[in-house]
Amino acid sequence: MTMELDHIAYTPTTGVRRTRETPLVVASDASLAGYGRLVDDPAACEIEIVRWPAQGWRPVDTNSGDQGGVTEGLFEFAWRGETLYARNNAVGDSYLFGWSTWPETAAADGPPARRERALIWRANYHPDGGQMIWPTRGQSFVVPLAPPGDDVTPEAFVSFWCDGRSGLYIAPNVWHGAFVPHDDEASFLDRQGRVHARVSVDFPKEFGCYLAVPLGPPSA
Repeated sequence: MTMELDHIAYTPTTGVRRTRETPLVVASDASLAGYGRLVDDPAACEIEIVRWPAQGWRPVDTNSGDQGGVTEGLFEFAWRGETLYARNNAVGDSYLFGWSTWPETAAADGPPARRERALIWRANYHPDGGQMIWPTRGQSFVVPLAPPGDDVTPEAFVSFWCDGRSGLYIAPNVWHGAFVPHDDEASFLDRQGRVHARVSVDFPKEFGCYLAVPLGPPSA
């Protein structure tokens, strides 16, 4: 995967030296209740599309406001030095998602370094629909999730360890940070609402910290 820094969708917020460590749990249908579910067959995974909200007392017409459909493509991730980059070909955006050490000292290219955690600077949710990712090469990954609600805090996030044998479906309005692969590079099939609305939280700007996502195996 090639990455042009001038094409990064969002400029990261940095400059803090505090983290909020997220709990790490194994992803299962039980632990994902309220967030989404595991996916055994990506071809059979339907994406929920949310109707456009009414702006006033007049309702949105029946059979309108939810006709954008879905889009899909490869979501490619790569650790370069101590920096995690990604390219979502389904929506045509590239990202700098985080680092394995403080960003001011993190290498932005070169051979990937040993990693114990990822420091994530932002998360978002999609009000227009759900999102599915499927590891195309069976690669494991970790993703931080939090329940819906705009008053989200870093303490609300839990990191889910996914072993790569299943995909992951995230329900509409559920907060999610970066999908963080354990391997140096990883590729996922991504399917989501074509509108791709994003509502974001900036952890350093709003809370003076990064979200710390453990990359070691969960304790149970």
